[in-house]
Amino acid sequence: MNTTIDLRNASISQAGAVQTESPAYQAFRILQGAFVAAPILMGLDKFFHLLVNWDQYLPAVIGRLSPIGGHNLMLVVGFIEIIAGIGVAWKPRIFAYVVVAWLAVIITNLLLIPGYFDVALRDFGLFLAALALARLSQQFSRA
Repeated sequence: MNTTIDLRNASISQAGAVQTESPAYQAFRILQGAFVAAPILMGLDKFFHLLVNWDQYLPAVIGRLSPIGGHNLMLVVGFIEIIAGIGVAWKPRIFAYVVVAWLAVIITNLLLIPGYFDVALRDFGLFLAALALARLSQQFSRA
């Protein structure tokens, strides 16, 4: 029994149903939700330190070089992460690549701090997931 639908002759509702049932589309939506929620939550926590003291992830040399100080620099980081999360919700085709670049910077930062290589490896996994979202966005996102 042939269960495929010829999308060239399909109705809009049939084509939409096929797309939402697609594993690739579902993966896109899962990754989009994750990369909206995680940056916003982590960005907000830079202000409240409920999950962790984020200042410990900033190399001391960067904090000393910053004209606004280490803690204030982490507040700026939090603001950028919130914007990135909102951007992934709004225009994933663009902001997923922003998250990829941001994660590359975070990984580089973590590699400068002895004892955080495991966190850098975890963030490399997030980097790959964000890259997958960026690629899937090219097919499934209109914005």
